[in-house]
Amino acid sequence: VLVPVFYLVMVYSDYTGYPFPTAPPVDPFAKIRVDDCGKTKGCFRYGKPGCNAETCDYFLSYRRIGADVEFELSADTDGWVAVGFSSDKKMGGDDVMACVHDDNGRVRIQHFYNVGQWAKEIQRNPARDEEGVFENNRVTCRFKRPVYVPREETIVDLHLSWYYLFAWGPAIQGSITRHDIDSPPVSERVVSIYKYEDIFMPSAAYQTFSSPFCLLLIVALTFYLLMGTP
Repeated sequence: VLVPVFYLVMVYSDYTGYPFPTAPPVDPFAKIRVDDCGKTKGCFRYGKPGCNAETCDYFLSYRRIGADVEFELSADTDGWVAVGFSSDKKMGGDDVMACVHDDNGRVRIQHFYNVGQWAKEIQRNPARDEEGVFENNRVTCRFKRPVYVPREETIVDLHLSWYYLFAWGPAIQGSITRHDIDSPPVSERVVSIYKYEDIFMPSAAYQTFSSPFCLLLIVALTFYLLMGTP
């Protein structure tokens, strides 16, 4: 009789003295390195001249890792940030990957297909090794997707070159809504994952005085005002 009692006491003592182990902490999101841009990965920056992944209005990088392409996205928003792969520079019929900040504070990677001017979520999601974070009013994420995929209308083969569509905007209860600006930026030419470039695109606030046409117009107006009217 004493043996079972002793056994129970030992089990109870072990349970109270040594609680179940907790899950190991999740590694923090590794910051996006911009000094690799144009060298070991391709980058697009939209915003203020000299901006980086934490200060650009929009940032995207891509690099090949084996049979995958790793993408990093970041935007000045509390909702979502996305990249679309298009055969032209217009929205419609595009494969879209979006990082969406939901009401629970998580950043989820979702797959969409642009039907006309609206995005339809596709359950078949090619993303893997997903991670994302919402900090300092920015949505930032990192994920991989295969270079080659079976023929599928909503998922393009990334070994081919595509125009990249860049967009970001608010979300309501984890669902994306209309992008922040009426005409989101688009890559000037088709993008090849086999060519790494570091491309900067000034946002509207920094295009006014950088455009040669605008500079010429300013000079003409200044001359007109100084000379006066007849």
